[in-house]
Amino acid sequence: MNQEVVLGIDLGGTNTKAGLVDKNGKVLAFERFNTHAKEEFPIFLEHLSIVFNRISGPFKDQISIKGVGIGAPNVNFYTGNMERAHNFSWGEITPLAPAIHEKLNLPVVATNDANVAALGEMVFGIAREMKNFAVLTLGTGLGSGIVVDRKLLLGQDGLAGEMGHVNVRPDGRNCNCGLSGCLETYVSVTGIKRTVFKLMADRKVDSILRGYNYHELDGEMIAQAALDGDPIAKEAFTYTGNILGTKLADLVAYFNPEAVILTGGLTHARDLLLVPTQESMDARLFPAFRGKVRLLLSSVGGAHDAVLGAAALAWQHL
Repeated sequence: MNQEVVLGIDLGGTNTKAGLVDKNGKVLAFERFNTHAKEEFPIFLEHLSIVFNRISGPFKDQISIKGVGIGAPNVNFYTGNMERAHNFSWGEITPLAPAIHEKLNLPVVATNDANVAALGEMVFGIAREMKNFAVLTLGTGLGSGIVVDRKLLLGQDGLAGEMGHVNVRPDGRNCNCGLSGCLETYVSVTGIKRTVFKLMADRKVDSILRGYNYHELDGEMIAQAALDGDPIAKEAFTYTGNILGTKLADLVAYFNPEAVILTGGLTHARDLLLVPTQESMDARLFPAFRGKVRLLLSSVGGAHDAVLGAAALAWQHL
């Protein structure tokens, strides 16, 4: 009897990851390729088809592929369409799941990439025994997936949990979504870069980060500088954590989770982000929630983390 697997796909604005995953979370084959997000959508479909054939070909007599799970920005879970994803030049509405179903001739289910991260934690990660929790992905932007009674909170269009676009301050930083003051303009790799350059303009202290321009700097570099004691980097993480903690206190009030799990590039700073975030959250929590909410780092790490989450989506719904 052939081994049952699914194809997990993590669709990003720069790169896409695809992997064949069994029910235990074992990745049999994996490949990363250019998304071509600024070109036409059919170009992506053709590259995906080539990669799918390349990673599945060596196993064709050993596996049975049951379907495809996809995590991507701004996906309507119910239609499988990607809606108004500003990092892509594929139009206002992209029929992501329907087109991949037609291309690969397999059942396809798709949802927001942060929802996929939450499923990955629930099925393969630190939330295996949890019923109510949230996962925040702190990458180029800020995504969030919310699980209530071990079910994703989806909302009317499958887009519930857009924590990245809750408001921090009405007159705050401009966001790519067209609004001002969104949380992800402060708490994300892009956000902390903006904070670093603001601090370097306001402070006269030495910093290794002064040797880089905006485009050269990334989240891991800022995290490493903070871990090495750089004063600008450390202050940037404290500022970021204070803002994040404030909004997490609001999130806790909305649905009473047992944990909030952080993942993504900013978490490489570990306690330099966790400590100010925890302190800020605890200071603003409704008293009934104090001491009951854990702030944790993801345990589904490594190159395959998002693919595992997409695979978990497929196993759950196909």
